[in-house]
Amino acid sequence: MHAGRRSDDAAAIEPIWFEWLTLGGMLVFGGWLLGVRGVWALLLSSDPTGLTLVIIIVFVASSLWCGARSRELQRQRRLLVATRSRQGREGWAAEYLAALAARPQDDSAPLDLLVEAAQGPHHTAWWVNGIQLKLGLLGKVIGFSVLALQIGNIQSFDASQSQDLLKSLTSGLGIALLTTMVGLVGNILLGLQLTRLDRYADALVADCQKAGLAIARSA
Repeated sequence: MHAGRRSDDAAAIEPIWFEWLTLGGMLVFGGWLLGVRGVWALLLSSDPTGLTLVIIIVFVASSLWCGARSRELQRQRRLLVATRSRQGREGWAAEYLAALAARPQDDSAPLDLLVEAAQGPHHTAWWVNGIQLKLGLLGKVIGFSVLALQIGNIQSFDASQSQDLLKSLTSGLGIALLTTMVGLVGNILLGLQLTRLDRYADALVADCQKAGLAIARSA
């Protein structure tokens, strides 16, 4: 009976790290394809402010953190299975169950510590995700400011200089649109990863609570 329960628990472990590796592989392939098409060179050369590069660096670093976090959450889920089968005493679940067994004066303290360990770092990651969008909007403000300054510096319109004038005006518009686009895409892709991490962490906390209730009923 215990062997069947252990096999069910093992099967219930969602391979979140494998999911992230799959997404990461798709992003790497997409990035390589954009590089071959010259999109990266176009984006970076069209943004003299450097905000596009900053957004890309923030996204890559945050995505790598999501990969490390997904691996840790999956490891903690395996440790929970080991703790429930009495084959291990490590991890957040073991600490949570040990705190419950100690019968603290504040009944909510063990759960608060578990939630902080499972979900606390995600709040900072969501803040970083918002930074991408704000950097994109900052690029839009800078781009339109450059466009407005260029229009304000026009003293007279000469048809023979229309090509140079159009080129100078579109540079500010390009900054505004490109930085906003990159910020939005980064925000969406990173938000997708963080949402998956949040749901996995919620399920981990719920399973730890179920294990605690089961132990309390059997005591």
